[in-house]
Amino acid sequence: MAFVVTEPCFGCKYTDCVIVCPMECFYEGESMLYIAPDECIDCGACEPECPVEAIFYEDNVPEKWHPYIELNAELSKTTPQITEKNAPLTS
Repeated sequence: MAFVVTEPCFGCKYTDCVIVCPMECFYEGESMLYIAPDECIDCGACEPECPVEAIFYEDNVPEKWHPYIELNAELSKTTPQITEKNAPLTS
């Protein structure tokens, strides 16, 4: 299991979660961040850091956002890794 970035991240891309991740398993798409499930160690450090509450443990992802589980798995393979805090898309 892993943590998953979901719908509330779309269009904002806060990176507070990125800088607390000990495994550097975040990846940056054009409109949101993704977590690589095969790199995530389920430590949970990222979840409370997300100001828009977009990060959930995979088993706790709300039903309406279940497609984001596969989206994170797929897009974390094709987007660049992010390890530093950047300005969000929205303020």
